Amino acid sequence: MSNLDIHRIKTPDHEVIVGRYCLAELAEILAGSTYAEVKLFILCDENTLEHCLPLLAGKVERMRNAEVIEVPPGEESKSVEICTRLWSALGELGADRSSVLINLGGGVVTDLGGFIAGTFKRGIRFFNIPTSLLAQVDASVGGKTGIDLGSLKNEVGLFNNPDGVYIDPSFLNTLPRNELLSGFAEMIKHALICSPGYWRAIKEVDFFELESLDALILRSIEIKNEIVASDPYEQGRRKILNFGHSIGHAVEGLSLEGDGKSLLHGEAVAMGMVCEAFISHKFGLLSEAELNEIADFILGIYKRVKLDRLSHHRVIELMRHDKKNRNGKFNLSLLSGIGDSVVDQEVKADLVIESLNFYDRRV
Repeated sequence: MSNLDIHRIKTPDHEVIVGRYCLAELAEILAGSTYAEVKLFILCDENTLEHCLPLLAGKVERMRNAEVIEVPPGEESKSVEICTRLWSALGELGADRSSVLINLGGGVVTDLGGFIAGTFKRGIRFFNIPTSLLAQVDASVGGKTGIDLGSLKNEVGLFNNPDGVYIDPSFLNTLPRNELLSGFAEMIKHALICSPGYWRAIKEVDFFELESLDALILRSIEIKNEIVASDPYEQGRRKILNFGHSIGHAVEGLSLEGDGKSLLHGEAVAMGMVCEAFISHKFGLLSEAELNEIADFILGIYKRVKLDRLSHHRVIELMRHDKKNRNGKFNLSLLSGIGDSVVDQEVKADLVIESLNFYDRRV
């Protein structure tokens, strides 16, 4: 994909526009008759306010006069308390049902902003401009929005699709290494669950030559869109996108309970993928050679997550709140080979503990 290319990915409800010049199209749309007279609001965090909003305002003229609403960076902003502040701010700034919210940020901002847009005055229109790699390859498609309840990830939310998603890979230049790696975990997941060819490409990419990621970003969005389009409300096949997330979300939630710095989503999912690949092997779905290939690759990239035995039991407690569980049993999506996957696999707690011990031994 060259710098001049703009790619359009059609979802059932909107388009995802990908390319380094895609924001020029958004500028035209917002200047058109549909949006010309409406009031615009921009939701961002402290980081995107400083690093991304000037880039956006330089490319989209109407953004220069939009009302800006800022939240603190990080998962902690996906809370009921922050939602209350945002609903109040929109009301105080004169937002009405014709207003439009522009979500400028990573997965936290797009998750939170989509939920706010879906609930304020029973719903206002919104656009997503994802600025992190994680948001571009994962949160950009699927319509999932939501907030956390304490350490329980995405416990409250709804399906709510934007009017459009605009993905400019230029925003990735504003990200530190750990944020790029967080998003890369979702790209690894896309490869493992349904594309052996993409897995080979993932393993060979010069990750920190950012323009080399453009084609991979597009491929990840295409993979997720194809899966979501086949199962919009996660009744069946869409569940394969949860690979690595049952354990990963619990580990991420555990990190939110501590006094130290919490894990990024992709850091926790990377650990979750190693553990759930181990479970896949124990189920006879994944060969030992494939398990070692996956574990070696992931553990060669991501920093070690240190958990003691007491923490293992807290992971189990948090997993009991997973939305995919059935009748009190863990219900995981697993690999049936590199590039293939299965859903609705009942897993016992002792095997989850065994997978955490496997991870501890490998790192």
